[in-house]
Amino acid sequence: MKTCRVCEHPIEPFMTFGEMPVANAFINENDFQNEYFFELKPASCSKCSTFQIVDVPKPEKMFHDHYAYFASTSKIMTNHFRLLSEEIIKNYLRSIDPFIVEIGSNDGISLQNYSRAGIRHLGVDPSQNVVEESRAKGVSAICTFFNKKSSEKIIDKHGKADIIIATNTMHHIADIKKVVSGAKILLKQKGLMITEDPYLGEMIRLNSYEQIYAEHNFIWSVMSMKYLFNLYDMEIIDVIPNEHHGGCMRYYIGHKNQHRPSNRVEEYLEEEKALGLYDQKTYEKFHHVCKTSKIEILRLLHSIKKKNKNIVGYGATAKSATLINYCGISRDHIDYICDSTVAKQGLFSPGAHIPVISQKDFFNNYPDYTLLFAWNHKKEILKKEKFYTDQGGKWIEYIPKINIL
Repeated sequence: MKTCRVCEHPIEPFMTFGEMPVANAFINENDFQNEYFFELKPASCSKCSTFQIVDVPKPEKMFHDHYAYFASTSKIMTNHFRLLSEEIIKNYLRSIDPFIVEIGSNDGISLQNYSRAGIRHLGVDPSQNVVEESRAKGVSAICTFFNKKSSEKIIDKHGKADIIIATNTMHHIADIKKVVSGAKILLKQKGLMITEDPYLGEMIRLNSYEQIYAEHNFIWSVMSMKYLFNLYDMEIIDVIPNEHHGGCMRYYIGHKNQHRPSNRVEEYLEEEKALGLYDQKTYEKFHHVCKTSKIEILRLLHSIKKKNKNIVGYGATAKSATLINYCGISRDHIDYICDSTVAKQGLFSPGAHIPVISQKDFFNNYPDYTLLFAWNHKKEILKKEKFYTDQGGKWIEYIPKINIL
């Protein structure tokens, strides 16, 4: 029997999405026959309420020297992290020579702000290509997995951290307790750890089941995050939600009894209880909604194709891999997926092998319908592609419900 990766209590999956590829493993045509698959089975622990994938691919399958996600391609996220850096610099850097460490620093989208301000910093990321991209921006970064051992090396060379940042990272790491044990020793006594990840409450509310994929080992709630950090004598000081990535929660965490907790923490725990996040019946209902959504999406795509209309995808997102492969969407349904990330262009989507092309090709030959895979950037995309809409192009959205714009 499988056990929870946080509290080691026995867990059982409440459904299976079937055989899935690694979501960000965009693939060359020559490698189709050697593609890696695993069974995607989610579970919610009845003891600590941690939502997790039962069987997770090895980290090396997901994070490597050709990792295909570059955060800086989004102007909205670039601005989001600029605002976070301004908050941190203004409110939390009180020592003479502060030091900031970011876990999962990607291409330097966040740390570049501290680099420009002349603040000591260090990014830690296991993918060499994004580390090199961040270094090109003047960011100090190392390529390694963050854990207690790497934290000890950081302390020996740089000292302890005033701030530890982990945005869109904590849900990526299967052996999460190694990360928290590393953060525990790295963080100064009065220091602050700030994490931000997709929020379980929003995933359930929106039925955004495509948030569940290989790299998203966990979908955190306030309760599960509280349980995890409590194991290391740390506590949540505050929580602040935002709409990024389809609904995120930002957690402010410190060593116990070093900060005054906000009332919002208890308020969200009560809200989660009312939403049913600690009740196994909620996930049985979620399974049913997933199956219904699959049927409805395929029905709509089939009806459009019967009218001899063409459909393409917009945004070769990691999370779209779950939607595409779970629903059985193929090249019979959509011709291609356009994306601005150069590293993905010319490759094929994981599993379904739908070609990924440049957005320039989208501009040059507008389709009848466009399936909005990057739905969490809807406002940014619709503004950018206003001419397509004005020319009669139709957008298909499926979160929070199936709709044609």
